Amino acid sequence: MKEYAYIHEEGNLPPVLRDLPIMKNFEEKDLNVILYSSYFLECDPGDCFIEEGATDSRMYVLLTGTIRVEKGGEEIARTDVPGELFGEIAAFNEESRSASVMAASRALLLVIDQKFLQEIKPVRENGSFYAAVYGFLAKIMAARLQATSGELARVEKELEETKEALAKYREGAA
Repeated sequence: MKEYAYIHEEGNLPPVLRDLPIMKNFEEKDLNVILYSSYFLECDPGDCFIEEGATDSRMYVLLTGTIRVEKGGEEIARTDVPGELFGEIAAFNEESRSASVMAASRALLLVIDQKFLQEIKPVRENGSFYAAVYGFLAKIMAARLQATSGELARVEKELEETKEALAKYREGAA
């Protein structure tokens, strides 16, 4: 893995960043603050940049490539969607990471360090800025919760259908 400082000319975001959903939620002056607390992370396939059980305060935005998420050594998700945000729960609490995240292909990530961001833009003095940050993160987490609830409902229905089929089979075998 290689880290690169993000050095930018204020008011001149490159297209790869300008088009990200997270960037559209902030005014230009606030974007500059976020980007000053950010850096690029270039990963090779297999590079693990979030380790299950570890604690840190960084959020990651996928710019290019594919990443996979593992819990207990088993893959639970994979994405190649530019702008996908992950590790965002670190913005809300200091709990350990619930899963590992690694590059499945060469990948480029924008890494936002929450602790550094809070040092250069303290929460108590910048309520509206953090309201925008947490509002955006809440939308992402709500969408993920909705998707998870839908998947859980689908699996519960499948389980019920399997139980019914098994009961019918047992009745026929008896």
